[in-house]
Amino acid sequence: MEKELQLRNDISQKLKLTQFKGKDHNRLAFHLTPPVGLMNDPNGLVYYKGKYHVFYQWNPFETKHTFKCWGHYSSKDLVHWDEHHPALIPSEWYEKDGCYSGSAIEYDHKLFLFYTGNVKKEDGNRETYQCLAISEDGIHFDKKGPVVHLPEGFTPHFRDPKVWQQENKWFMVIGAQTESLIGQAILFSSDDLEHWQMEGPLAGNGMSLSNNFGYMWECPDFFSLNNQDILLVSPQGLKSEPFKYENLFQSGYFIGEWDLKSNMYVHGEFTELDHGFDFYAPQTFEDQTGRRILFAWMGMGDEQEQFHHSIKYGWLHALTIPRELYVKDSCLYQKPIEELKLLRNKRDSDNITISNEKMEIPLDSELNEIMIDIEQFAGKQFEIQLQNNCKLIYNEEGILTLERKSFDENQLETRQCKIDKLEKIHMFLDRSSLEIFLNDGKTVFTSRFYEETAKNQCVIAVKGKLKFGWEIWSLQSYQINHQ
Repeated sequence: MEKELQLRNDISQKLKLTQFKGKDHNRLAFHLTPPVGLMNDPNGLVYYKGKYHVFYQWNPFETKHTFKCWGHYSSKDLVHWDEHHPALIPSEWYEKDGCYSGSAIEYDHKLFLFYTGNVKKEDGNRETYQCLAISEDGIHFDKKGPVVHLPEGFTPHFRDPKVWQQENKWFMVIGAQTESLIGQAILFSSDDLEHWQMEGPLAGNGMSLSNNFGYMWECPDFFSLNNQDILLVSPQGLKSEPFKYENLFQSGYFIGEWDLKSNMYVHGEFTELDHGFDFYAPQTFEDQTGRRILFAWMGMGDEQEQFHHSIKYGWLHALTIPRELYVKDSCLYQKPIEELKLLRNKRDSDNITISNEKMEIPLDSELNEIMIDIEQFAGKQFEIQLQNNCKLIYNEEGILTLERKSFDENQLETRQCKIDKLEKIHMFLDRSSLEIFLNDGKTVFTSRFYEETAKNQCVIAVKGKLKFGWEIWSLQSYQINHQ
């Protein structure tokens, strides 16, 4: 208790002493960001007692992956947010080197948090414990300690518990690495949320997949949607191929059918959730209306992390906008939630046909929602450039390319995928982030970017003929109450 009180005091002092010098042009306005320090994985997404709760991995002391606690936001409408003191702080022996990622469920009018306690030993090895904390108000938590210990056959890279209930039984899926250094998602079951039994691998290498599909599976999430059983996972170690697996680590999904009694999960191929530069560790939850909503970390812990311009202002990374998921034609679609329409201000629109030319669409704000419906495209390619940095390019071969300046500004870099036909483009532009939903969210690109120019700019250039209609809304900021 004494250690926790000291850490909480240290965090409070850090928040009080933090003063951003000058105007931070890159501070996001309608995304959840850390008040200071580093943010990564979303954790414990849940709707509890009339509020949405978003917890997240947080290092309030520096913009590095060292200290990790659970930061906490809550909201009644996913637009107006309350910022709370951290929910979990690494103060006990079983979590002394970090309260790592996990999930939340409501049971018996209480909020249960399941998370990974990380322990680093003096000899360089580590220990891992799956832990439980319980709250009656959603703000203050009573730690119950480890409920799952590391089973035989696995390395200490065993983490990120996601818990759900099905047929009056509780289940937990954990991201794992076997002693053979292959990734799997491991299933546990329980009758009381405190005593857990391992059921075995739900999916992973050595089952329906070859043994080279990643050396570690992080942040698993399992749920049913439209009568389909869906596993989200972030495998590490996939080899890059043309038009896919282009980031350091990937995040994607399997769609299939799970037999609860036999623990057999028969599924299709792995499909990436996002083709942009900055998307990892997605987590979902079901809200009070039955929607399946996703948040993800809008970051990537790669070699470019040290060059983010926001570091000089004392913060790093953000979460994506919340997205509703739905299944169509055996694909998982993502669309911005309806509540984001509350952010809309001024609207502008037009219908245009251009041929072998370049035109600029005026932007009144650095915060924009942009919708483009393509009626006809005949030619070699067209491109949309935003803020003199990000460029979305589509060519006659069906190749989509997102191009940006690298964070160290030494080169241009790209991410690509192929689609059959491009009909709709829906974009959210927030100062230094861009989220692009194509064809109603079947294909998505999420990326951070930085540009010093203050000019708000959207330029469309066509080699050929393009007939399209566009709508643009300037947007408001999220309203955050700092408590």
